[in-house]
Amino acid sequence: MSEGRWRWLLPGMHVKRWLLLSSVGVLIALIGVWIALSGAPARWLDSLYQAIDTQIRALTPTARAAQVARLGLGLLLIASGLGIWWWGLRRAWRTLVGILQPRASGRVWDVLSRYALMVYGRRVVAIGGGTGLSTMLRGLKRYTANIVAIVTVTDDGGSSGRLRQELGILPPGDIRNCLIALADAEGTMTALLQHRFKDGAGNLSGHSVGNLLIAAMTQIKGDFEQAIQEISKVLAIRGRVLPSTLSHVNLRAEMEDGTYVDGETAIVAYPARIRRMHLNPPNVEPPPEAIEAIKQADVVVLGPGSLFTSVIPNLLVPRIVDALRTTEAIRVYVCNVMTQPGETDNFTASDHVRAIEAHAGGRVFDYVLVNTATPSPELLERYRANGQELVVPDVDRIRQMGYKVIAGDFISQTDYVRHDPVRLATAILRLAK
Repeated sequence: MSEGRWRWLLPGMHVKRWLLLSSVGVLIALIGVWIALSGAPARWLDSLYQAIDTQIRALTPTARAAQVARLGLGLLLIASGLGIWWWGLRRAWRTLVGILQPRASGRVWDVLSRYALMVYGRRVVAIGGGTGLSTMLRGLKRYTANIVAIVTVTDDGGSSGRLRQELGILPPGDIRNCLIALADAEGTMTALLQHRFKDGAGNLSGHSVGNLLIAAMTQIKGDFEQAIQEISKVLAIRGRVLPSTLSHVNLRAEMEDGTYVDGETAIVAYPARIRRMHLNPPNVEPPPEAIEAIKQADVVVLGPGSLFTSVIPNLLVPRIVDALRTTEAIRVYVCNVMTQPGETDNFTASDHVRAIEAHAGGRVFDYVLVNTATPSPELLERYRANGQELVVPDVDRIRQMGYKVIAGDFISQTDYVRHDPVRLATAILRLAK
């Protein structure tokens, strides 16, 4: 029996009890037939046994040999009967799973084990935005499907900004990335949703198919949150994606030179450093489901992502900060690997932590996950050409601030320096054991 087939026996699969109950049902039915026919089946079986026994005695030289032959034949019939019963049951389940979950890939026990993961996995809330959050979600969904991603909705550039201005909807870009990251199987459908029309496509130039789909579903449903839920069903995502607020908000930054700059794109492009971030309008409300998810979570993860435009905007929603302070969940901040031009130039890891404290009005997490590995010199040089540096992991200073530090090699080096989703998820979920 292959290793995968032992998954039938895992706790929480909800299979063993039904196999046992099915067997009991077959036994009860046979007893019912025997009683209803006044014991006739038993007499027929007795006659069959006598006929078989006569043949066995005729073919075996001694009584001992006949006894062994009877035992062997009986065990063979038991094994054959159970095998046929098991095979038929498996085929029936496979057909049923194929009908109910046509996108589910793998063998039946794989599908059932993923179902058990859905029901019993750790409850994780991930707060942030941008590519950092979606990268982490790809790792988390390997270990649990009880994920709620709370995503910032302040983007005003690119396709999201255009749809926001022209259709009056919340910016869908970061929401789309998280939906695709949590999709049960990232294949052709997710590739389609990520497809971006090239220049020369008229009004469609620069738009991604996923953003247009969310915009269309919002018009059909008349509600942005319901549109996300419907697309979540199409993608069969593991978890749920929620905006940090359903209100239309803009970012406003107070710069170190005293200037106030409005809009995410303009803030990043402004030459001075950011002193303070604000939401306009302030005091917006989050979806009630987001607050409930934070309260019920086993682990809450803040970041990774652009510090001032993806992570901190969620902390400018007052009730989210209140929920983070009162939750009994383990709270983790995942610090970025590289600095970001226009936001965190020359920032160390402790600078990231201090910025979050300043905007949240105090501590809202217990652990800080910091990468201490160094990328290859070639990659670092490429990032330096774009004004980016490796975030200095000043671990001792973070500990002096009263935080517990999770330090290690958490990066994946390809053409980009990013967090490795599996290493990141493993380190985070290990805290909840």
